[in-house]
Amino acid sequence: MNDQVLLCDYAHARAGDKGNILSVAVFAYDPAHYAWLVAELTVERVAGCLAHRRIGRVRRYELPNLGGLNFVVENALEGGVNASPGIDRHGKSLSYALLDLRLPAPS
Repeated sequence: MNDQVLLCDYAHARAGDKGNILSVAVFAYDPAHYAWLVAELTVERVAGCLAHRRIGRVRRYELPNLGGLNFVVENALEGGVNASPGIDRHGKSLSYALLDLRLPAPS
């Protein structure tokens, strides 16, 4: 059976920016789900989720002591806070886009 769950049911996120670079940290609610988060929330999945922004390179940093992952996404903010014509120039809503991902359910 291929059960899918929403990431937001298992994790929360925080977003920040520096120039045209977005940083999104995703933290498991339950430390028991950290290994699942590491296995399922891949660079490829994050890049696919944000592809509509014509992003650049995505890097992932594991934060096992905090039960989280930090993703650094280049070229995600339409030129940056001062250059973007978008409503959400800081990219805070992109953390919610990640939390809306459907992933295979943890075992």
